[in-house]
Amino acid sequence: MAALIMVRDDRDWQSSNGLFDWTLEYLIPRLSDYKTASLLREIIDENLGNLWIPDLPVEAQEEVYAVLRSGLVSAAAHELPPAAVDQLRELVALTY
Repeated sequence: MAALIMVRDDRDWQSSNGLFDWTLEYLIPRLSDYKTASLLREIIDENLGNLWIPDLPVEAQEEVYAVLRSGLVSAAAHELPPAAVDQLRELVALTY
């Protein structure tokens, strides 16, 4: 099953549901905004398979981008196969 993160209005990232969930699980404990973290948890728990970052408040968007840029790829390199790490590099590139 495919999942989608709309990164910016004109940029989206598609992945397997498993990699999507892994990405959101990575974000949740690193976000200071409880409301955004709760939304991400709901997306996982309800198996919704999509996240629209542009729909988040601007401050939450910027925090999500910052967290993705600051450690996602290095964390993935310790836990995931190289192909998944490459996909996550693509996601991070879309945040700029």
